[in-house]
Amino acid sequence: MRERKRNKKRLFEDAVHGVFLLLGLVTVGCVLLITVYLVISGIPAIREIGLVDFLFGKAWASTAAEPAYGILPFILTSIYGTAGAIVLGVPIGFLTAVWLAKVAKPAVRSVIESAVSLLAGIPSVVYGLVGMLILVPGIRKLFNVPDGASLLAAIIVLAIMILPSIVKVSLTALEAVPKEYEDASLALGATPTETYFRVSVPAAKSGIAAAVVLGVGRAIGEAMAVMMVAGNVPNLPDSLFQSVCFLTTAVAKEMSYSSGLQRQALFSIALVLFLFIMLINAALNFFLKRDKEK
Repeated sequence: MRERKRNKKRLFEDAVHGVFLLLGLVTVGCVLLITVYLVISGIPAIREIGLVDFLFGKAWASTAAEPAYGILPFILTSIYGTAGAIVLGVPIGFLTAVWLAKVAKPAVRSVIESAVSLLAGIPSVVYGLVGMLILVPGIRKLFNVPDGASLLAAIIVLAIMILPSIVKVSLTALEAVPKEYEDASLALGATPTETYFRVSVPAAKSGIAAAVVLGVGRAIGEAMAVMMVAGNVPNLPDSLFQSVCFLTTAVAKEMSYSSGLQRQALFSIALVLFLFIMLINAALNFFLKRDKEK
């Protein structure tokens, strides 16, 4: 009888492991299919335009009589926009998570967590609509510029959009830190603030870093909200108040009417964006693993 139960448990465990393995293989397969498709679709345009001219060209005029396919403005705009969103969003999200995990009263924490969850569920187009109707006119009036649709507006919108990911993941990581760590620090004479930032935060470092990775992915991959507030002009991002175009918006705004080399170039932009995200994730994971080994 016991032997039958053991065999049933083993069969159940083997079945569960098999399902998990299958789902993992499906995930890897999807990534490989996307990679292969983007490479096959994007390489022809890069060959025809030239890798240097494509990546470092400063002019994008895909519908002109003499078309130009330089995506340097898109690349720099995506880098500056993502970096700006991280600079604004990460400190706010991180400090909010520390405050919620260690300081906030239960009633206040419940309200703020609900608000953060609501932010996470708001569609991108709503962020873009609010930014277009409130933020863009506000920037125009506040800074006395001709048009508020600019890199600054995109950075602010992206910073707000990455807050839920950073707050929720960082909060989960901080709550996973054993209470004994903080008790030992307080017993040695450290203040609560010193304990939070010198004991709890370093112990939750890997989870907080994962939150930053998610924030970077959300910021660099966003299209709809950015399209509504950035101006969508392929300018080099020389100023925060200049209308710009991101890699994602460059693909989204032209794909519906593109054809021929223009369409192939848009797939090449998608390939560059895909490789860019993979390099960022690989670099962050490398530094995280190196810190764990130390």
